[in-house]
Amino acid sequence: MDLGVKGKWALVCAASKGLGKGCAAALAAEGVNVVITARGEETLNATAAELRAAYPKAAVVAVAGGIATP
Repeated sequence: MDLGVKGKWALVCAASKGLGKGCAAALAAEGVNVVITARGEETLNATAAELRAAYPKAAVVAVAGGIATP
């Protein structure tokens, strides 16, 4: 099904695991470029690498930090 979102950008917070990771993966599978954020840099970077390998046509940018991070 074409959702008409291919090539767009999405920001997914708390995306290193769980529901956030699932949302980022679902978007990347549709061709959406994703910026993923989470507080744990190591896990976040591992998730970004996993998404890049699984969905090479989607750009994946990882930004470590929480909403309270200046």
